[in-house]
Amino acid sequence: MKKILPRLSFWQLWNMNFGFLGIQYSFGLQQTAINPIYMLLGANPDELPLLNLAGPMTGLLVQPLIGALSDKTWHPRLGRRKPYFLIGAILCSLALFAFPYSSTIWMAAGLLWILDAGNNTAMEPYRAFVADVLPAHEQRRGFLIQSFFTGFGITLANLCLYLFQKSEWLGQKSENGLPYWVYVAFFVGGITSITTILWAMYKTKEVPPSDEELKILKETKRNLLAPIIDIFSAIKGMPSVLWKLALMYLFQWYALFIYWQFAALSVALTIYKIPLGTKMNAHPAFEQAVSFTGLLNAGYNIVTFIVALLLMRILSKFSAHKVHAVSLLFAAFGLLNFSVTQEQTTQIINIVGLGIAWASIMGVPFLMVVPELPKEKYGVYMGIINMMIVIPMIIQTLTFGWLYQNILQNNPSYAICFAACLFFIAATLSFFLFNKRATQH
Repeated sequence: MKKILPRLSFWQLWNMNFGFLGIQYSFGLQQTAINPIYMLLGANPDELPLLNLAGPMTGLLVQPLIGALSDKTWHPRLGRRKPYFLIGAILCSLALFAFPYSSTIWMAAGLLWILDAGNNTAMEPYRAFVADVLPAHEQRRGFLIQSFFTGFGITLANLCLYLFQKSEWLGQKSENGLPYWVYVAFFVGGITSITTILWAMYKTKEVPPSDEELKILKETKRNLLAPIIDIFSAIKGMPSVLWKLALMYLFQWYALFIYWQFAALSVALTIYKIPLGTKMNAHPAFEQAVSFTGLLNAGYNIVTFIVALLLMRILSKFSAHKVHAVSLLFAAFGLLNFSVTQEQTTQIINIVGLGIAWASIMGVPFLMVVPELPKEKYGVYMGIINMMIVIPMIIQTLTFGWLYQNILQNNPSYAICFAACLFFIAATLSFFLFNKRATQH
């Protein structure tokens, strides 16, 4: 017997997705602060891709396993997805509190692995949570409010970085060479991560399984190989629309990872005129470049949470794959200008394109594929979709260091231009690969 899922009010959807604020605050710190911290600890620019391997690798290993496990979990008090929210938030908070005390590059890299493992443990069930709780015609609202919190959380992180860096006292350096504004920003992240998840857990009830489903769950044999078998089985029977998504994601996420790694260096070169061939992190203007990049990232995420709300109306009139294609084109044109702009105000205008794309990236692709997925496997398929995100990132971390040195002449602005070209390709694929039936409710 098919369950009838209730329509949730706006504020119920708000509370349900509130935990995404903490997850995305942490992600905002990773976008803006991690790579400059690596450089302040002595890393070279061409080492940044490999040092960022933690994010995609933990996503590849953790999210599909958590998805498969959560599909077959039911706790009488915590539910199906909530136990994983809680474990992930605790890991994330502990890593955020410890990160500013990093004394070496490799200590920071190790804590990033823990931080990403926690974030991925919490994030993957959140995608499935929306699909669990909402009827098909309401999922658009759920995913787009999630996109709103994505933008809001990352904006909050970047504004904190920008404002704390302006404080004269917080600009002083600790013994490991990191300024105190790093400590405060990460401590705020640790508190935000756990409190927002606890609020969402308290305010939202999961849909309990039927007696028949509960009986199947209890009779299911638990072993370590079962989730892995479920993942490979799901991949083997994966709907064709997911293979199309994987191809588009290859270009989309490779491009995003380049931006997050090299935006601050590009700004240092074009706006703050720190010359190539020098130790950028040793230049007096480098922290200003990092701070301004944080402001830019806050700017595009402000655009994201505004556009995420507008997308609800736009998607009621236009196919999701077309909306996504146009959004990616905004990012492509914006980053193309970003790579050469030498004036701060114009750079703020350029970053709007990335904000439009990010609003779409965090919600619309799920609408393009969820109608094609079996409901009883939402968790494992959301994990597989995340594999499609992290595999391009892994490819980027392993290949882009060579490209940066040998093709792009160690020039961070060329790297941003290269990312813009990849967004053009992803937009083309989104427009032409997905047919009408697969992209509309």
